[in-house]
Amino acid sequence: MNLEKLKKIFSEKFGSIDNINSYFAPGRVNLIGEHTDYNGGYVFPCALSFGTYAIARRREDEKVLLYSVNFSEIGIVETNLNQLSYKEEDNWANYPKGITKIFKDKNLNIDKGFEILYYGNIPNGAGLSSSASISIVTSLLLKDLFKLDINRIQMAKYSQLTENEYIGVNCGIMDQFIIAMGKKNHAIILDTNTLEYEYAPIKLDNISIVIANTNKRRGLADSKYNERRIQCEKALKELQNKLNINSLGDLTEEEFEENKYLIKNEINRKRAKHAVYENRRTIKAAKVLENGDMKKFGKLMNESHISLRDDYEVTGKELDILVESAWKNGAIGARMTGAGFGGCTVNLVYNETIERFKENVKKEYKEKIGYDPDFYIAEIGDGAKII
Repeated sequence: MNLEKLKKIFSEKFGSIDNINSYFAPGRVNLIGEHTDYNGGYVFPCALSFGTYAIARRREDEKVLLYSVNFSEIGIVETNLNQLSYKEEDNWANYPKGITKIFKDKNLNIDKGFEILYYGNIPNGAGLSSSASISIVTSLLLKDLFKLDINRIQMAKYSQLTENEYIGVNCGIMDQFIIAMGKKNHAIILDTNTLEYEYAPIKLDNISIVIANTNKRRGLADSKYNERRIQCEKALKELQNKLNINSLGDLTEEEFEENKYLIKNEINRKRAKHAVYENRRTIKAAKVLENGDMKKFGKLMNESHISLRDDYEVTGKELDILVESAWKNGAIGARMTGAGFGGCTVNLVYNETIERFKENVKKEYKEKIGYDPDFYIAEIGDGAKII
């Protein structure tokens, strides 16, 4: 759906298109470094060319009117600046309400209401971060409409805070950071402990990033996500009885192996092992990519999936079948991406084999699961922007 069509819908819903502004925030895919961002480790995501569009305008009263083309059946969600508490029936609109409330709680001066139309072309429930995309596009439009003194890293932090404290999902900062800070044809190697980051050019030559969507909604993801986080925190506490560390991301593989006996619970030990090894894999992956060694990068992606399957146990049948089929059908590397339990895989595939790859993987997946996966060729785009 193009911008002109969205403006037309805006005028139908809100009366005119006078004084409107348009904004965009991408979705994201994480190439490697999964479930490390709340364990003080490194991640290696990039922004995608699809995402969330928002058209917004200030009002002269304190009313807040929110409409999503994707959830047209819900209609306009109406509230005001003094009634921004979480309401289950407000569904998707809790994200813009939440970010507005956090901004106000941080003494950013939002003194008037506003009306916003949203449209996202991120497949819903695919694990490509539609929620962080909504939060960041809302942050950007609030900054612009109210001339707020806030930078992009603060926007990412407040968006994370919205998820943690308002929505109740205990996520790390990766999604919000890459969506705010992304750069065309670059990934970001981000130290989630310090928020130090570096842009890494991605030169794919005759290779494409192919995202495969299981089309399984991630119903379990949020509860299991919080459970994994608690398991890692318990493991860290036991390690801290002897080691002077702030996070699992501080450990090398050797240090972990020498001290893993401190973690009494075997499941918590497996969770911590994934966090430590995945973090080191991510650091290696950024280096091999710098040297243009896509084969080694692909091997590290494969190892990442195996660790997520066996030690972290967040993959599930659908993701495993997609990844194993990708390995059989010529992918240089393939792994799940996102929280897990459904959502998407990310695959590196030679351009000349993409059609055959898609056909074979789709056939095998349908035979085993009973319905089709979807495929998207990922273009690496910029972070959030005013259009």
